[in-house]
Amino acid sequence: MALADSTLETAENSQPRAKRNASGLGFDVLLVVAVGALVIFGLMMVYSATFDWSYQDFGDPAAIFIKQLGWAGLGMAVMFGMSRVNYHHFRRFAVLIIAVTALALLAVLILGSLRFNAVRSFIGGSVQPSELAKFATIVYLAVWLASKGDKIHNLTYGLVPFGVIVGTLATLILLQPDLSAAITVVLIALMLFFIAGADVIQLASVMALGSGTMWAILQLPIGLAATGRQRLADYMAGLQDLTQASWHMQQAAVAFVNGGLFGRGLGESHQKFGPLPTPHTDSIFAIIGEELGLVGCILVIALFAVLIWRGFRIARTAVDPLGSLLAFGITAWIAIEASVNVAVMVGAMPFAGNPLPFISYGGSNLVMTLTAVGVLLNISRRTEAEPLQRKVRAKVTDFSWGNRGRSVSRPGRRG
Repeated sequence: MALADSTLETAENSQPRAKRNASGLGFDVLLVVAVGALVIFGLMMVYSATFDWSYQDFGDPAAIFIKQLGWAGLGMAVMFGMSRVNYHHFRRFAVLIIAVTALALLAVLILGSLRFNAVRSFIGGSVQPSELAKFATIVYLAVWLASKGDKIHNLTYGLVPFGVIVGTLATLILLQPDLSAAITVVLIALMLFFIAGADVIQLASVMALGSGTMWAILQLPIGLAATGRQRLADYMAGLQDLTQASWHMQQAAVAFVNGGLFGRGLGESHQKFGPLPTPHTDSIFAIIGEELGLVGCILVIALFAVLIWRGFRIARTAVDPLGSLLAFGITAWIAIEASVNVAVMVGAMPFAGNPLPFISYGGSNLVMTLTAVGVLLNISRRTEAEPLQRKVRAKVTDFSWGNRGRSVSRPGRRG
């Protein structure tokens, strides 16, 4: 592989600059447009959902919006910065990133701010290490899985280390407690493990162990377990009779019904003034439904669909296993968060605290998600810039199942 990498580097340096990008712009345009539209839409909805609260607490209806605008500016700067940084550098820093993440998760348990009976953040709720943990999990596992090749089928090289890495991070997050973030980390990890070439027996073992652990946690006489059991009970009751669902779900349903097809109008939500809990974070999709109606909801879902399509396309056409796994993990993360948030608000699954990416209020999620998009853009830039590398790579390594080279598979085959 050293010879192959040297050949690739020579090929990169020999390419004329004018031919390095198929679009001529150096990035995936549709991805940038979708993300930009979601960020702008999110800022608009954060202002709509917080102007009254912001005026009552700070005497300025735009105070909370300005804070979110600052986080958005920081996130966009980091995104474009990361789009210029070769993602292969993660090979050197993956261990450091996961170590810093673990230390941050430990530190928040000791020094973090208590909010809503949980210790999840620093600086009054602005910085949540669990958001860093989602990104760090993707980076570390992508580097680790891409380097293992066929060894991931070996118990001591594959399943056991995988379980230790993911289990440690998930446990630290559960101690906060943050059940939804822990489940998100585990889901992302499982999807990466599968796409890297894990066999069915390994996946079945991990899923059985994870399901058993989750069931055991829900039986414990602790606050986290009690909350989980209550949410599940409320969900099951709501399926039979909406009036028996949780207060949160009932008020979200009221918001969607009041919104109808075109909504009450931007800023005209009634539910955000008290009945609907956390209208600026977990429940912001319900506010979209009330103010912009079904049309607004479909627009948001369509933007996420474009983002996910472009993300998986980048994963499919990446020039190497590391880029493919990184792109797949990042796209899966955004898809999971968005799908869970929307599903919860429409009553399709039990309540979970997942934010709506790019739209919900919160600095940590917005900055880390935009950082991840920057990595996606870098992978797409190298994909467009290196057609010759892909030809050389195809001769050196076959990514199809059952080959005699590396076992790390692509999310899909190139046509």
